[in-house]
Amino acid sequence: NETIAVVGLGYVGMPLAEKVAKSGYPLIGIDIDEGKVQELRSNAPHLNREPSDNNWAKTPVTASSDFDLITEVSTVIICVPTPVDENKWPDLSIVEAACTSVASRLQRGQLVILESTVNPGVTESVVIPALENGSGLIAGQDFQVAHCPERINPGDTKWDVSNIPRVVGSLSESGLRRAVDFYESVIEAEIRPMGTLKEAEAVKIVENAFRDINIAFVNELALSFSRLGIDVVKVIEGASTKPFAFMPHMPGCGVGGHCIPVDPYYLIHYAKANGFDHDFLSLARRINERMPEFTANLVSEGLNEIGKAASQGTVALLGMTYKPDVADDRESPSHIIQDCLMQMGMRVITFDPHSPEHSSAASVEEALDHADVALIATAHASFAGLRSADFVNKGVRVVVDGRNCLPKDELLEAGLIYKGIGR
Repeated sequence: NETIAVVGLGYVGMPLAEKVAKSGYPLIGIDIDEGKVQELRSNAPHLNREPSDNNWAKTPVTASSDFDLITEVSTVIICVPTPVDENKWPDLSIVEAACTSVASRLQRGQLVILESTVNPGVTESVVIPALENGSGLIAGQDFQVAHCPERINPGDTKWDVSNIPRVVGSLSESGLRRAVDFYESVIEAEIRPMGTLKEAEAVKIVENAFRDINIAFVNELALSFSRLGIDVVKVIEGASTKPFAFMPHMPGCGVGGHCIPVDPYYLIHYAKANGFDHDFLSLARRINERMPEFTANLVSEGLNEIGKAASQGTVALLGMTYKPDVADDRESPSHIIQDCLMQMGMRVITFDPHSPEHSSAASVEEALDHADVALIATAHASFAGLRSADFVNKGVRVVVDGRNCLPKDELLEAGLIYKGIGR
């Protein structure tokens, strides 16, 4: 009979809200974006999800922009974005605004769970003070606070909110037990209690920084091997035959999405404010942020090989979202690549079947018409399926494979100039 409120109906909050309702809890979904409110009301697809059964909710579901409904619930879960600003500093304004809105309606006995990704210390230094100041209540005594960092992989058909293990930290033992019990009732995976709020906050930062560092390693290998005449993909595939102590990551034209290119900065800046410099994390970020410019330079090199100056070239930029077959373009390196190409004077035609608002062409065929270079920036299935004839028949002479997803040997045999990332 406990009603759950999910605040923020984005790529994290919407799937969680559905899972909560499917698990039998009465649900209140709250978002200041009326479009997202309507999506929950109609159970419409959101962020490239497939439409689900119209009867997915076993219990009453309310979708609203009215924060006053929080007074009716037992648990409030905050799932709002935590971006970085133009200087790569964590922007906590959305979290603070959500906490302020919750605080003025907070009731004794309620549990507030933060799922938004934050650097260690934010729950105690930002979230709890906002809740206490706005409510006049005391955290850990009048109400409970926990942090369960979101784990979701958009577009993944195997791992979703239902089966990905979670970690939980809390201000108090009773709050921890209550939060763990809740997640165990809705998720079919391990729920790992952490010793402190900071430990839970650090888990998400560490796991995404791990990805960023490993991607930076292979990206640096790609930068090196491109000069040494070594195919980095074949080397990684060879190294992957070792059955232990090696985890393959692949290089690419840049790192995008809301998590991997953002989360390391949360730890970098938090540590710096406490007297420590994360040289390793900062270096990984610099390497990965070089890749869009490196990719643009490959395009320029390809044009030179066919006797054209950059200012004379036309490029079909295929893929504007940050990962294959999703509609999310946040932090996508494609936008940086586009800017680099245009700064070099090239004409850029964009197409992405999942992002029509960022497409200047209506189809891949139209994008390739009259293009000198085809640049694959996102490995959508429809792009990875392209073959040499698709390019040759359109008069394309250079293919820059920013995701190393095309058959290199076949394209070379067809007489195309092929340039991969470290190939």
